[in-house]
Amino acid sequence: MIVNSILETIGRTPLLRLPLRGGEVDLYLKLEMFNPTGSMKDRMALSMVNSLPLTPNEIAAVIVESSSGNTASALAMISAVCRFEFTALMDSHASLDKILTVRAFGSDVRVVGNSDGSLATDERDEEAKRIASEDGAHWTEQHNNPANADGYIELAAELLEDLGPTITHFVSAIGTGGSLCGTARQLRSHIPRLQVIGVEPAGSVIFGGPGGCYHQSGTGTPEGANVGVVIDYDVIDGGRKVSDDKAFSMCHYLARHHGLLVGGSSGGAIYEAVSMAQDAPVGSRIVTLACDSGAKYLDTIFNHDWLSAHDINIIDVEAKFADLFHG
Repeated sequence: MIVNSILETIGRTPLLRLPLRGGEVDLYLKLEMFNPTGSMKDRMALSMVNSLPLTPNEIAAVIVESSSGNTASALAMISAVCRFEFTALMDSHASLDKILTVRAFGSDVRVVGNSDGSLATDERDEEAKRIASEDGAHWTEQHNNPANADGYIELAAELLEDLGPTITHFVSAIGTGGSLCGTARQLRSHIPRLQVIGVEPAGSVIFGGPGGCYHQSGTGTPEGANVGVVIDYDVIDGGRKVSDDKAFSMCHYLARHHGLLVGGSSGGAIYEAVSMAQDAPVGSRIVTLACDSGAKYLDTIFNHDWLSAHDINIIDVEAKFADLFHG
């Protein structure tokens, strides 16, 4: 296939069937790391850019966004193609690779908050709001932008094209809510009985409970930060919390047994999907999103020194799910 722009390569990502013992339940992973910047956020970033209220005389847009990394990378890539100016507000929770990626595309990065690796969502948002107000930039405001969720209409169409209305469960990480709610809303219009499960890190407060520190990147909402309006609780049947230990252990299992590198938010969602598969009725078809590539986290979740420094333990996922996984 010949394309005229890298933007034309967004979407139409592969669907991987993860082998489960007995074949009584199917588990599919939508491999979103095959998008240009290695994450599903390319879809929503393009949707948000396309929805910008540009004036007829506005030759080059100036965009600002608060992001832990993947959305910033996607907006930086799109801005390079469209000749826009882009400023990313990031914090020390973002991996170094994501910061360097934004800069490689020629965009500006401003790091706010503490240098201890903690999220600074509110501080990022306040700075983005200030820049938009004082400098006239377009703040895409991903947590409250309907175009975020609209960016996943095509993802749902791809799943329906590949699997039809046979999907019984849709399980995905939830951060801004765009990928989970946008995809689920479209799927449910064709599959009314679809079960939709959102997965957040233990310590996130989207589904309630006490807040706490977590290291899964690009997912969840920390205590004290606002839950955006993109999250549509009406399309979600249940919320689950997965610890860093479990999420990162699934990342290690997939890398060593399936040659698949995924990020921490994907590891959490896949861990929960596998857990559900243990008790799912025969004939169930569970789909989950592999949100981004683990290649962005080689110095963190795949680095044993980093794991030890953050008191994260890698458990034996294969033994825990021995009744499901092939030996």
